[in-house]
Amino acid sequence: MPFIPHTENDIQAMLAKIGAPSIDALFDEIPAALRSGKLTKVPAALNEMEVSRLMQERAETDGRYLNFIGAGAYEHHIPAAVWQIATRGEFYSAYTPYQAEASQGTLQLIYEYQTMMASLTGLDVSNASLYDGGSGLAEAVLMAVRAHKGAARVLMPRTVSPLYRAVVRGIVKNQHIEIIELGYDPATGATPVPTADMGDFAALVVPQPNFFGALEDVDALTDWAHAQGGRVIALVNPTSLALLKAPGQWGTKGADIAVGEGQPLGAPLSSGGPYYGFMTCKQELVRQMPGRIVGRTVDLDGKQGFALTLQAREQHIRRSKATSNICTNQGLVVTASTIYMSLLGPDGLKRVAAASHANTRVLLEKLTAIAGVKRVFSAHCFHEAVIRIDAPAGEVLRALQAQGILGGYDLSGHYPELGNAILVCATETKTAADLDLYAQQLARILSKRREGPPCAYKS
Repeated sequence: MPFIPHTENDIQAMLAKIGAPSIDALFDEIPAALRSGKLTKVPAALNEMEVSRLMQERAETDGRYLNFIGAGAYEHHIPAAVWQIATRGEFYSAYTPYQAEASQGTLQLIYEYQTMMASLTGLDVSNASLYDGGSGLAEAVLMAVRAHKGAARVLMPRTVSPLYRAVVRGIVKNQHIEIIELGYDPATGATPVPTADMGDFAALVVPQPNFFGALEDVDALTDWAHAQGGRVIALVNPTSLALLKAPGQWGTKGADIAVGEGQPLGAPLSSGGPYYGFMTCKQELVRQMPGRIVGRTVDLDGKQGFALTLQAREQHIRRSKATSNICTNQGLVVTASTIYMSLLGPDGLKRVAAASHANTRVLLEKLTAIAGVKRVFSAHCFHEAVIRIDAPAGEVLRALQAQGILGGYDLSGHYPELGNAILVCATETKTAADLDLYAQQLARILSKRREGPPCAYKS
């Protein structure tokens, strides 16, 4: 809240109304031994102008860069109307809508969001969001294991984001769920259909596009998993679904659960957040779905109304029996996504996806024309791809950053077998001049390295 209007007289009037002598008296039930006392290390108060100057200076330390990093967080244009509406008081400060009679506006918005996500993924039901994409995938794994009632094993390709795989392991490891990693084809960068007997498993995770930006053979993988008695968890980029086949249409029967990161739908890249995870599923799995679900009904007078439904109370009070212990509803970001999708509509979202794909193709053509730069995988891509350079990836990326360019994501830490590999991304925000500048700077840096000592291009 940028402005608190209460004067000292206002505060005293409110205290007098409730019969409290002071604000401190409102907290007298807290034992003195537990109180922190005076905040002696808090700096002296600043006026509004000084605070604004301080925050501006701190924001500027982040710098302004031309961004070609993706890897799960994407820079898209966000129409001004999105956050102008989302930060209205009705949405900005709205509490979780437990009381339907006081929350019809918020509940209707969440219902509209659920409808859009179910339509986008081609599945029957959507929840009202989860903490982020990584924890959303972990929740889908738990959900699939509960529904299977047999094997506590899930197949997870290495083409799933290494960050997501780490989150999944951290959440499920103490629940005796085994994560079996599947390798990728070194030529295509996609996951081949397993030919060995994988035994009994609850689910197969299918990323589309995968972490390398490559498009998986989702139909073949989905049909194979179902033939083995397992379910399919689709891990998808929501923007790509404007062009690619919806998870509900994969293979003969469609994926059973779809999850992903909602950030591309109207949330800015703001120093690491905020994010939220989306989840949709088939109707048969709805009672295993974590989080909140808003339903539409009619009252005794036949008027339309909305209410939270299918939310087991033990999610909050019985940890061992809970469907989910982290069913956070990232309501404000979901609000922004709903407004974003409403403004763009199906055609607008398709234009964003198509422009992102086109820019990535042009970028790859320009980069691979540079001596010492090659594309690593042959599979088709959406708006990311992997290149390999003939120099240490980390050093080259630092040199690009010194020129105001964030050149991509260094894959050498998570995938050392790929060598000096960089994951690059281009969205609709990049112009032809941006693509040219990146290619020119990369060519200059690599050429300078070949001509002189490494220190010549580090600055």
